[in-house]
Amino acid sequence: MTPSGWERPIAVDPKGPMIRLGGLSIARRDYFDPTGPYVVTGDTFAVQEDLMACGGTWDPRERAWTIAAPAIDAVIARLQTRGTDPEPARARALAEEPAVGGWGQGSAAPPSRARRLRRLLLLPPELWADEEVLEVLFGYACPYLDPEVGPWLLERFGGFGGALAAEPPRFAEHPTLKATALAEDGTAAAADGERSFHVAMLLKAVGQVLQRSLREELKDRPVIGSWAALIDYLQAAMQHDAAEHFRLLFLDRKNILIRDEVQSRGTVDHTPLYPREVVKRALELGASAIIMVHNHPSGDPTPSQADIDMTRQVSSALAQVNITVHDHIIVGRHRHTSFKTQKLI
Repeated sequence: MTPSGWERPIAVDPKGPMIRLGGLSIARRDYFDPTGPYVVTGDTFAVQEDLMACGGTWDPRERAWTIAAPAIDAVIARLQTRGTDPEPARARALAEEPAVGGWGQGSAAPPSRARRLRRLLLLPPELWADEEVLEVLFGYACPYLDPEVGPWLLERFGGFGGALAAEPPRFAEHPTLKATALAEDGTAAAADGERSFHVAMLLKAVGQVLQRSLREELKDRPVIGSWAALIDYLQAAMQHDAAEHFRLLFLDRKNILIRDEVQSRGTVDHTPLYPREVVKRALELGASAIIMVHNHPSGDPTPSQADIDMTRQVSSALAQVNITVHDHIIVGRHRHTSFKTQKLI
């Protein structure tokens, strides 16, 4: 019989080369070998415990489960008795209480979260949904947080990048983080404010891990020959900032990065940059060339006339001391503009 809620019935021949069961496909790895293992693909998350109980193993390269031929009858039998639709089964599985163990005595994490986390950690991380990534992050670093904080962050700030770049006071918009007052020295103003403080510190640290891992791709390599890596780094570092800021990449005579520095921060549509200060810093570092970079919080990287004029002023000042401006890059939302490409420099 067909379990209620499954899309398709089981194939007529339960040991044939291909079996369809609900949202799953079960096929022989070798079509011509009736004794060889089977491969289970599809929405396997909700049934992974059944597959493991029957000796199944997860192959992250194929993103599939492998089941030995003698165990396939047991797999089919277990799946037939579930009698549920795959998606509700997945949701229910993530909400189940843990049988034993979990977070341990005295832990602030609810048992249902411990159960969900243990299940997630059985899957390759690349298969986690966005909200599940934050579930794992907060589950271990801030287990006392409401599980809805992660999905709220993604929705409120438009994804991971926006959440990582958000200013700490903005977390006060969530009800469970409402007591978010931070003292001027950056510490939590009161015990109730520690939740928002911990969230802010955690996300800022994650953002730095991302940016620094991308910046490592530029280390000891000519920046001009690593353009894609440079743009990835600049997008991660700047595209979600709410205010304009100017950074300078100082390069040696081989175009290897000497220093990456934020020179100034401004408002939503303006940031000052003084040619004299740029020249002074370039000489201090012994730079032979620089790349100018700033962001447009509006998301549109089209240069303004003020951007063009300022670039020419800086280029002219640096030329007096034989320092080259290779490019000026404006970072927008998922886009960028190169002055060099646009023949503006």
